[in-house]
Amino acid sequence: MKAAIIGYGKMGREIERILKERGHEVCLIIDLDNAAQLDAAHLAGIDVAIEFTTPATAYRNIRTCLECGVAVVSGTTGWTERLPELQELCRERGGAMFYASNYCLGVNLMFRLNRQLAAMINRVGGYNVRIEEVHHTQKKDAPSGTAITLAEGIIENLSSKKGWVNYAPGIEHAANRVERSEETPADSIEIRSVREGAIPGIHTVTYESEDDILELRHTIKNRRTLALGAVVAAEFLCGKQGVYGMEDLLK
Repeated sequence: MKAAIIGYGKMGREIERILKERGHEVCLIIDLDNAAQLDAAHLAGIDVAIEFTTPATAYRNIRTCLECGVAVVSGTTGWTERLPELQELCRERGGAMFYASNYCLGVNLMFRLNRQLAAMINRVGGYNVRIEEVHHTQKKDAPSGTAITLAEGIIENLSSKKGWVNYAPGIEHAANRVERSEETPADSIEIRSVREGAIPGIHTVTYESEDDILELRHTIKNRRTLALGAVVAAEFLCGKQGVYGMEDLLK
């Protein structure tokens, strides 16, 4: 597989290592200093591009790949209100696109467990729910895409919750932000975002009643699990057409 890496930070470098370990060829690396090279000429011959950049640049990066006929795997979060546009473009062009908010297998198992737990809580009643996500200080978006996916899974299965709000002290770009947890409406899920140290990611879903607390938690120990998942997704996508996600890969 001939691969392009778009975004050459810590994740990009880990992806490069894993691609080479698995016998693939890294033919193009795009970062800030050569962003203009993301074009048809430089993408010629590329089987799959793997994109991990920023919320401000992800849409254009992915669109360029699709317009150039290159399959693309993306894990950038914080911009996905425009994801349906690109999925539609992919279908129109007969291209291939794979998107996930988190490429860790354990997190995707958590997504499934989270939906099942919310459905059971919906039948039992008596519990409120909140989410906390903790990441390294360089993470660009808040709340994390993983936290949003968890919230959406709860909203789909727990009739008392209609939306989510984010409590992110000190994070200026937090979406749907509230100033303190006491402001969270009864029909919304509070997502608390914390940025500290070099933590790859901790996500906790907490259900609390008057009598007990039930928690579902996942901790990522290192970035390699995310990078490996993205490379496996690229291998899965290579030669295909259509729009895919982790549910398709896990099947």
